[in-house]
Amino acid sequence: MTDVQSTVAWLKRTGRTSVRDSMRRYALPAEHAVGIPVGMLKQRAKAVGRDHDLARALWKTGMYEARLLAAFVGEPARVTPAEMDRWCKDFDSWGICDTVCFSLWDRTPHAMKKIRQWSTRREEFVKRAAFALLASVALHDKKMSDDAFAKCLAIIQRGASDDRNFVKKGVSWALRLVGRRSRSLHRKSVELSRRLAASTDSTERWVGKDALRDLTRPMVTRRFSER
Repeated sequence: MTDVQSTVAWLKRTGRTSVRDSMRRYALPAEHAVGIPVGMLKQRAKAVGRDHDLARALWKTGMYEARLLAAFVGEPARVTPAEMDRWCKDFDSWGICDTVCFSLWDRTPHAMKKIRQWSTRREEFVKRAAFALLASVALHDKKMSDDAFAKCLAIIQRGASDDRNFVKKGVSWALRLVGRRSRSLHRKSVELSRRLAASTDSTERWVGKDALRDLTRPMVTRRFSER
């Protein structure tokens, strides 16, 4: 097991002010950051290996890069639903939210249940987590049935009227990734995107048009026409 103190010391030693200052350009809070590129954190995680005890200790530090590293070294099999709820309440940026969903939680057996639960929450980054996690599962889980994802289209439709920037972008991301899974899901996702694009609600229109641009690109449609 890697010692959390030595890991935090490495983070502080490796951080760069120029990297930290640039975070604000991407709507990432830098108050608890030291400034380390994600690629360098992934290299560190590869050297450390999976270590969920370390991940939990790193998360408790509150440091931005420590929490990113926690997502990279955490063990999906040891993640619990209660832990997911605790971490989710700590989300304060799209960077932490998306990294945890994309690199750790989408490989847990609790993902679909949390997607349903969090999609009705009011907190911006908790609600974003529902759709970031759905997008991540759609990309990475090759065994889940089309029916499971088809049922999620109703969740996406309900979320499409939330005008908060990080929520609506998460909803579009989920719709696009679900629509890329299969011919059937592509058809259903395009149909939903068109309904949203024709809505009288400006946020729904934005989500629908954003998703349609991606789902109707030749490189996407060609994949399904060739099957």
